[in-house]
Amino acid sequence: MGRFDGVLLASDFDNTLVYTEDVLLSGGVLPPLSRENREAIEYFMAEGGIFSVATGRALPSFAPIAPTLPMNGPTILFNGAAIYDFARKEYMVTAFLPDDIRAKLAPVEEVFSGLTCEIYHEGSDIHILHPNELTRNHMRLTNSTAVELTSIMQVPTPISKVLFEETGQRGEALEQYVRSQPWAGEFEIVKSGKFFLEITAKGATKGGMIRRLAEHLHIRQENVCCVGDHLNDIPMLRFASHAFAPRNAVEAVRQTPGVQLLRDCREDAVAELVARLEEIYPPEKV
Repeated sequence: MGRFDGVLLASDFDNTLVYTEDVLLSGGVLPPLSRENREAIEYFMAEGGIFSVATGRALPSFAPIAPTLPMNGPTILFNGAAIYDFARKEYMVTAFLPDDIRAKLAPVEEVFSGLTCEIYHEGSDIHILHPNELTRNHMRLTNSTAVELTSIMQVPTPISKVLFEETGQRGEALEQYVRSQPWAGEFEIVKSGKFFLEITAKGATKGGMIRRLAEHLHIRQENVCCVGDHLNDIPMLRFASHAFAPRNAVEAVRQTPGVQLLRDCREDAVAELVARLEEIYPPEKV
């Protein structure tokens, strides 16, 4: 019996497990998982814990990363639109967008001429509209390639998520416009980064999928631990009985009730988290 038997630890990837913000803004190579974080996760798993990643990344952009990480649990992808089992190479759960998402977003394209976005699917396909420098850096960061199209109406379905990449005042105006649409309540609309605005199916959040993953693994909610840094992580932090955030997290995450602050992501926050779990799960209570 290990001290972490029956415990699930789910971590966001970008800027929580590995700091990628600098690479996204300037281009470059994805940083590796630090030795301290790796050793801490391996220890957690050796003591019976289940470690999973809950990421906004799509299958094609996370597939090259998964084999480099110490993981023994399924992965939450697309910001909560799917659970994927890399060991079996198959989806466990999907919650993709309805086909009419293209018609609903067509007027957004008309208002914001040259709209920049990435559109993801269940497989390795990615389509992009009007890529900018941020898009190109994102493609390099995620080690992805994409087919460029001129309209969302050209994009095939099913669509797992839509990721807008507009910056500055135009990005703020886009978010306000999307949230003001009569259909906005039919979807999950969330900021997943400083410049990223995502649309997924209703209920397709990291929180909803963490709940389903815990149920699948027969793990009680009291033993669900989550860590994340951005707005898209708040649903799973609210579900977790033990919620954490690195010190570089956005203010809304830092102020989420019950969230415990860790060191900065660049200072091995997940390693500190595992040390905190040793206090929560001492050997004599196992």
